[in-house]
Amino acid sequence: MSSATPQASPLAHRDFRLLFAGSAISALGDQFTLVALPWLVLKLTGSPAALGLVLAAMALPRAAFMLIGGAVVDRLSPRRVLLWARAINAVLIGVLTLLVFAGAIRMPVVYALALGIGLSTAFAYPAGSALLPSLLPPQQLQAANALMMGARQLSLFVGPGLAGLVIGAGAAPATAHGVVDASGLGAAFAVDTASFLVSLASLLLIRRRDDVHARVTEGHVLANVLGGLRAIWADLPLRAFMLYVAVVSVFVGGPLQVGLPVLADTRLDHGAASLGILMTANGGGMLVGGFLSGWVSRRARGQLGLMILCIDSLAGLALAALAFDHSTVTGAALLATTGLLAGIAQIAVVSWIQRRVPPAMMGRTMSVLMFAFMGLGPLSAALAGSLLKLVSLPAMFAAAGLALTAIALTCMSSPALRAIGTPLRMPAAE
Repeated sequence: MSSATPQASPLAHRDFRLLFAGSAISALGDQFTLVALPWLVLKLTGSPAALGLVLAAMALPRAAFMLIGGAVVDRLSPRRVLLWARAINAVLIGVLTLLVFAGAIRMPVVYALALGIGLSTAFAYPAGSALLPSLLPPQQLQAANALMMGARQLSLFVGPGLAGLVIGAGAAPATAHGVVDASGLGAAFAVDTASFLVSLASLLLIRRRDDVHARVTEGHVLANVLGGLRAIWADLPLRAFMLYVAVVSVFVGGPLQVGLPVLADTRLDHGAASLGILMTANGGGMLVGGFLSGWVSRRARGQLGLMILCIDSLAGLALAALAFDHSTVTGAALLATTGLLAGIAQIAVVSWIQRRVPPAMMGRTMSVLMFAFMGLGPLSAALAGSLLKLVSLPAMFAAAGLALTAIALTCMSSPALRAIGTPLRMPAAE
């Protein structure tokens, strides 16, 4: 480990600077594809249903293979898996770029590439989260996680706008469905391809090899997944937190993902612009919350679990208040508040897990955490969409928010959740 003092900035470590710079550039590049891909699908088909299938083609393999991705990370090393995952993404987006420029892109190819992108992401997410703890002393993990999340949130601010400018610069005044503006869309995909290449270069330059730690070598991958789940289950505070996150994700993720576009479309004053303002406010709140996380955690004095439950109880009330919202300004204030609270909690908890879990278990533990945060998203969104056919939008927001508050307040009586914050390491698994 570097000889830098724990009080120094994480950026004092050369290897972390490389990881941070590569990840930040890659996150910015991702925004170009996230804007360009839906536009490409709509230009090819004119069908929102086709767009939904493409998004599902990315989300489902990511959810299905994320736990396996975590086991592979523990078998091979986070750095090696992240290198392969980003290399595959670079190839896939590169192929998409060439086909768009050549005017040869067709929907079957888009579906296949979307599947590949979702599958590689299932390995990249746990690898990236597991690599960070091997590069820094434990005392600097919270500040490092805040920097990483800050870079991601900043990319959400500037990336979509830049992508829109690039796509718009090459667009014809009007095109029929099935006719693609190759120049602008191809340039957007090319930017993402280049960002992956920069990220690969930064990973190759990292000197510290995370495979110096003992790696999982016995049994097959599925056995390693089960072993990781058993180890998490045996760690009572970690088990309680993972279950809690899964429940919260179901109650909050779907209502926000489905409900906010409906709210902007039916009740707010600026339509799509209102949705953009709401998402920007939420991202800005998370950015600020991430940088406040260390300060707030120190004042919690080891009561991290209680702090998180208090934060979620307040976030639930803010979510429920969206039921009465008819103003973009009010909605932005509520979303900024929930983002602020979420940023504080997420950075604190991820840093606690990284300090608590041994290196040989890091990939599998992070894959379970990512699955709880993101893998349940499609299920939650489907439930929220179905619920809106039966109840009104205000009723859904009120029920989801009050349920979150009630769950958080009830869990305050759980000794396991209140014990979150203890750095004692969990047992290793096979």
